[in-house]
Amino acid sequence: MRTGLRIGVIAATIFAGGSGAVQTERVMAASSAAAGGAAAAEAKHKWAIVLHGGAGVIERRSMSAETDAAYRASLRAAIQGAADVLDKGGSSVDAVEAAIRLMEDDPLFNAGRGAVFTAEGKNELDSAVMDGATMKAGAAAGVTRTRHPISLARAVMEKSPHVMLIGAGADQFAASVGLEQVDPSYFFTERRWQSLIRQLKKEGAPVPARPQGVPPAPSGGLAEIEPPDAHKYGTVGVVALDRNGNIAAGTSTGGTQAKRWGRVGDSPIIGAGTYASNQSCAVSATGTGEYFIRLTVARTICSLVQYKGMKLQDAADEVVQKELGAIHGDGGVIAVAPDGQLAWSFNTPGMYRGRVVEGGAIEVKIYADEK
Repeated sequence: MRTGLRIGVIAATIFAGGSGAVQTERVMAASSAAAGGAAAAEAKHKWAIVLHGGAGVIERRSMSAETDAAYRASLRAAIQGAADVLDKGGSSVDAVEAAIRLMEDDPLFNAGRGAVFTAEGKNELDSAVMDGATMKAGAAAGVTRTRHPISLARAVMEKSPHVMLIGAGADQFAASVGLEQVDPSYFFTERRWQSLIRQLKKEGAPVPARPQGVPPAPSGGLAEIEPPDAHKYGTVGVVALDRNGNIAAGTSTGGTQAKRWGRVGDSPIIGAGTYASNQSCAVSATGTGEYFIRLTVARTICSLVQYKGMKLQDAADEVVQKELGAIHGDGGVIAVAPDGQLAWSFNTPGMYRGRVVEGGAIEVKIYADEK
């Protein structure tokens, strides 16, 4: 409404019979009620969380009951960590970081302390986070000393003018802003190391020397707790919706086992493996990163929601089941929208995953046949 017209309407309201003061009070009361209604509507947002711990060849027949239970407990603990943050009024970014930090400390997952090794026998870690409310994002790739890469990604987003930092420089920045640094041996796990050796021997490739500062090799064999390919493309990721209606996405990974030449996958690439916008949705992906990069999977899903008006689940399925499958890519995604829609979609035998909505029970699933 033009200013002059608006003034005229207000004046007419005030002086059209009766007390002007009474009419003015009514107008102000109506405005106050409208504002109160908007605030109440905003307060009605229920927080929500969707989480993944990687996708791959994850099948019941290859998983022991003990391993199955261990993964479900870890997924539940990570979801609960995020839920505790949101329950106290924390932001979606806070919740994403909290859950991923827990998973980075859990050797079951291919992130942080459970990361797979490169062909050179190193752990090179990637991460990203994006705030759907501000469209700000941060990412790190190839870090080797920062205990929590997801916190580094957040620091890049909030404490630097950049979006992505890599390698030693990223670790130096992390140290400069007070993030915990560790010796590279901190990320070593015997199971991931033995898995690397098996793969390199199978490929006829040279096996690197055992890293310095790690425990001696076990004298006996090490039993497999999961299928050999379960974490070949593993990643962890979280998307969240907070009570203010804001969404966020975060992803952290050790990359692909036996990767070479400083390879970087989709996880730290905004729009490919990680994306969030309050105008559409938040997505975190896991799988063979090269395909997710080519399709800009995360952003494409959000574009279908924003510009084509697709339901979140339909958009996720369109990209993962059709477009990704058409180019022989494998993996999956999790997603959340500001209106509370939740989704996941994957084209592998399994994906470690879970979700919860405020007031509801935590759901945790592993295999494709768990609906």
